[in-house]
Amino acid sequence: MPHQPSLPFGGEQLPGDGSAILIPNFFAADEADELFRELLSGVPWETQELAMFGNIVPEPRQSAWISDGVTYAYSGATRTAHPWTPALSHIRDKCSHQANTRFNGVLANYYKDGNNHLGWHADDEMVNGPEPTIASVSLGAERRFDFRHNETHQVVSVLLPHGSLLIMSGLSQSCWQHRIPRETKLTLPRINLTFRKVLNLS
Repeated sequence: MPHQPSLPFGGEQLPGDGSAILIPNFFAADEADELFRELLSGVPWETQELAMFGNIVPEPRQSAWISDGVTYAYSGATRTAHPWTPALSHIRDKCSHQANTRFNGVLANYYKDGNNHLGWHADDEMVNGPEPTIASVSLGAERRFDFRHNETHQVVSVLLPHGSLLIMSGLSQSCWQHRIPRETKLTLPRINLTFRKVLNLS
């Protein structure tokens, strides 16, 4: 399939049909280190069971949903909201300012090593809106992040370093899928925070 190699610098990562802007040093190294430690101990990490291809399987990572009281559902799992921690509130406010979007929820993911991964999907649930802006913060081990176009099957790979921010917007969720692939040789942990503006559809 067509493949575009990872880009060494920040800026726009997608060739079209949406936007994915990478800011490599959104948090300085010292602050990113401290935030990682605070989140590792302060987030109520859970292992969810998801509906995948007709089967119920454990999520291949730990996660937590934090919001202003709004529930969130994906892959057959409905997540109950946990309250914001001071560290998450600080990160949310900085991301909201950068993305010009008032985020009201975040899905936090903990990958203990490269065997923890995230399969192909799009954040296109109705509660995210038709063209959502999603701010994705990476802390800890650098991981590869792949985009795959729904029609052309072009693959774009991006490296997400410690302290980086990736802002996905426009048609990025309707025209592309994305994943965090398995990297069996990687032994270091990573925390990812995907901030969203979730709509109340009830």
